[in-house]
Amino acid sequence: MEQLKVLKALNNNVLIGNHPTYGEVVIIGKGIGFNRQQGDSIDSTVVEKLFVLKDEKEQKNYIKLLPFLDNDLLEVFISCIELIKKRTKATLNEHIHVALTDHLLFAVSRLSKGMEMSNPFLIETKALYPFEYDIARDVVKLIGEKTDVKLPEGEVGFIALHIHSAVMNKNLSDVNRHSQLVTKLVDMIEERLKIKLDKESVDYMRLVRHIRFTIERVQTGEKVEEPEKISLLLKEEYPVCYNLSWKLIKVMQQELRKPVYNAEAVYLTMHLQRLQKKVK
Repeated sequence: MEQLKVLKALNNNVLIGNHPTYGEVVIIGKGIGFNRQQGDSIDSTVVEKLFVLKDEKEQKNYIKLLPFLDNDLLEVFISCIELIKKRTKATLNEHIHVALTDHLLFAVSRLSKGMEMSNPFLIETKALYPFEYDIARDVVKLIGEKTDVKLPEGEVGFIALHIHSAVMNKNLSDVNRHSQLVTKLVDMIEERLKIKLDKESVDYMRLVRHIRFTIERVQTGEKVEEPEKISLLLKEEYPVCYNLSWKLIKVMQQELRKPVYNAEAVYLTMHLQRLQKKVK
């Protein structure tokens, strides 16, 4: 087994080590830096509990955060990432260590000053990423139990996006952009069809997920076959929904800067028609 050697302990939970393959790495783990001396070997059996930051930029950014974190808070944030790793059973993108630690630090600090940040995309996030949302709720609960800091529901939404970004290896700004696009499209649907969707309803969940998967198909360029007969039928039977679905697709094309297959309009029309029928 390759041996990790201690170069320098930064605090109880973080040290800089030498990895035979990756060279200098930041090693993060609860209590990992306690009583460590330069040149000490790190037992490979505890490596499972560690996060080795291999990317140089991520290392530097993580080290920059450390002076702002007391040991107790850092320990809680490490536990949060361990929880995410365990629940998702996924290899997380390294960036979550910097991004989520930074986000939680800012959230805790704002809350201590009595400032609360609202999350305008909370309902959409909950509908789009139910699995990540569930884990994020446990992260907030864990922080509450360990620190007495009660983060508001809006934070569950923000943390869920961080989790989704790390699991799917997506850029957080893309994840945010897609959530905002979903919100924009839902607003358009409500306005054009003159309906008010119940954001807790199954229909709303279905619509939002359908839009999410459409966006993902557009991003990956996945081709969807067009059922032509259905297309002509929908155009004649449900002109309002059919025209609206094309308007939504134009907005998607502009925002994503990628072509959308015609067939997507057919499936979207069916969703819109079902919604309209239920509301009327």
